[in-house]
Amino acid sequence: MAETVTPTVDDTPPPASTRRERRGWYIYDWANSAFQSTVITVFLGPFLTTVAELAAGCELGADTCDGFVYPLGIKVAAGSYYPYLISLSVFLTVFVLPVIGAIADRSAHKKRLLGGAAFTGAGATILMAFVTGDRYLLGGALFLVANISFGAAIVVYNSFLPQLGGPDERDGISSRGWALGYLGGGVLLALNLAAITLFDNGDDPQRTLDLARWSIVSAGVWWALFTLVPLRWLRERPSVAALTGGGNLLTDGFRQLGHTIREIKKYPLTLYFLLAFLVFNDGIQTVITLSSQYGTEELRLEQSTLIVTILLVQFLAFGGALSLGALAARIGAWKTVLISLVLWTGVIIGAFRLPAEAPVPFMVLGAAIGLVLGGTQALSRSLFSQLIPAGKEGEYYGFYEISDKGTSWLGPLTFGLVFQLTSSYRVGLVSLLIFFVVGFLLLAAVPIRRAIVAAGNTPPRVL
Repeated sequence: MAETVTPTVDDTPPPASTRRERRGWYIYDWANSAFQSTVITVFLGPFLTTVAELAAGCELGADTCDGFVYPLGIKVAAGSYYPYLISLSVFLTVFVLPVIGAIADRSAHKKRLLGGAAFTGAGATILMAFVTGDRYLLGGALFLVANISFGAAIVVYNSFLPQLGGPDERDGISSRGWALGYLGGGVLLALNLAAITLFDNGDDPQRTLDLARWSIVSAGVWWALFTLVPLRWLRERPSVAALTGGGNLLTDGFRQLGHTIREIKKYPLTLYFLLAFLVFNDGIQTVITLSSQYGTEELRLEQSTLIVTILLVQFLAFGGALSLGALAARIGAWKTVLISLVLWTGVIIGAFRLPAEAPVPFMVLGAAIGLVLGGTQALSRSLFSQLIPAGKEGEYYGFYEISDKGTSWLGPLTFGLVFQLTSSYRVGLVSLLIFFVVGFLLLAAVPIRRAIVAAGNTPPRVL
């Protein structure tokens, strides 16, 4: 009779992360940020809006379009199609991402999960090459696959953060990752800007549309290529549950998620922070996601102006993430994020007052966004890592990612509804102020040190 072997678990702490391992983690931010900057922030909104307008019977290159499309028989204004798609993708991620996180916590092979999600999203992005003519449904379906996969990969990626450094190191690690991500996204955008400058004469709207499509495809190639580096350099650090679990990861993941949802009431302060983050970051992500559509449809700016502005945002966000990370080392991440939210309200008010067909004020506003954008996101991510009970990183980041990179839903839904009711992108934009005001008030009410201790963690020296 074969002897049954019981798996053993080594109680000694895992070895400290190496410089190579941390660099591998940073490089995934470099890889995936191309999707965020090139696809979500710049090209996809105007591209899919134009494709939807063609399907609605509007002429390519027309200044205005009051037509409608009918996905699944539902009447949708062509200008609202993309914001509604974003909201639908996030509705779906509400069910997908927490399960992915629970699976990641119980898997001894998180790098495989990271690679599978990343390559699926990159593949869907590359397939945007086939979204031609009025194929708005194909474009919408590929976007849903890409955006959900993007979020799933980020959940797994973020779950590595608590394993890479102690409480006093994570703000710096997270800030360097975000900074490198913005730099990588900026490099690809610069290459796309060069291509558009060389090949777009401005007189052929079809050529402009084609260049936008191939720029989107380039982000998928970039994403897939650079994902190979973290898959090589990151180290597997399986949890006790992963080493002793066995069974089916999918069913165990659902089971563990259900257990966590039942037990989550033990950490009300963590939930309160998460609520604050979901509110204010939904506003941030909506500004990022819909800025190109606002610039083209309301301000009537050329696509080259939008790309230059986003490039400015990307490179200033590199310095902004590092600068706010340094500020957090002096006054704490919590206070630094609160300061950044005050600045975000000023950004929304400034955007509402921007004159049409005036590229310089738009660029100045983009510079202001760049200075606060990276730091707000990086420090929120590292601060949340302090509030997660040990061994639950994937699950909690699954909930966190519901409103992280490119996955806001209340903001785009609000923006889309306001536009459909008022036909004004400006009114839609100013409606986003509520997210920053309420998010600030919620975050200010979190007793952050007590929340970290309640989660069983050691607070950093400065909060």
